[in-house]
Amino acid sequence: MDWLETIIIAIVEGLTEFLPVSSTGHMIIAQNLLGIPQGDAFVHAFTFIIQFGAILSVVCLYWKRFFQFDNTPAPAGSNLWQRLKHKFNFYWLLIVGVVPAVVIGLLAKKSGLLDWLLDSVEVVAVMLVVGGLFMLFCDRLFNKGSDANRVNERRAFNIGLFQCISVIPGVSRSMATIVGGMTQGLTRKRAAEFSFFLAVPTMAGATLLDLLDLFKEDTSWATGHNITMLTLGCLVAFVVALLAMKWFVNFLTKYGFKAFGYYRIIVGTIIIVLLLTGHSLAMVD
Repeated sequence: MDWLETIIIAIVEGLTEFLPVSSTGHMIIAQNLLGIPQGDAFVHAFTFIIQFGAILSVVCLYWKRFFQFDNTPAPAGSNLWQRLKHKFNFYWLLIVGVVPAVVIGLLAKKSGLLDWLLDSVEVVAVMLVVGGLFMLFCDRLFNKGSDANRVNERRAFNIGLFQCISVIPGVSRSMATIVGGMTQGLTRKRAAEFSFFLAVPTMAGATLLDLLDLFKEDTSWATGHNITMLTLGCLVAFVVALLAMKWFVNFLTKYGFKAFGYYRIIVGTIIIVLLLTGHSLAMVD
């Protein structure tokens, strides 16, 4: 990967990380368009690691809420564990929410399923269309959230289960978790914000695993050039995601998912038609 390819893919990641259009799917499409070879261990790791760069923008934008503690008195008669959970409730809910993704993600990675999915632009195209069709109707189905409903342990775990669906490129982690929150009675805004918060431990874990795998299998990838590309990709994704995130929350709150649904259907259909007619996505072979 060269400088231009890295910057283009990082911009795609930053723009799409918090949109319900699948950032991983769009990066796979962008890599194919740019003619970047799929199946390379460094390319796989790059795809996940720069997502963590984008996710860090959550900590920056929501830093007051991300570093929050509940200083109200714990319920009378609480034991030490209950008092700790009360004080660190925000972080406890993130742990509960991330557990399903840890289990499913490890199983998918160890089985080789994850690497196979990351190499398949066909899977991305199909899931873009399927997810887009779903998004045309999900506002009508699940838009009954109330400001009185807050994230609790049960809701956090159920949202975590929805997040597991996003192991399939093209599904969108953002869409899965926001819709998961809406099925639990959360408003679109509250579901979106918890989706952002949950992304931090999820992508931190995925990034750490990818780095460990890279160093375990072969350290020849750790050239000065590749490390520079990773650093550049994370920085660009961070800045672009920071600009895109707030816009998305406002847009989603006002207009819902339908516009993103149409976009997904159009992009997915174009790719499917190209593949079925024997055309390569690569702009240069």
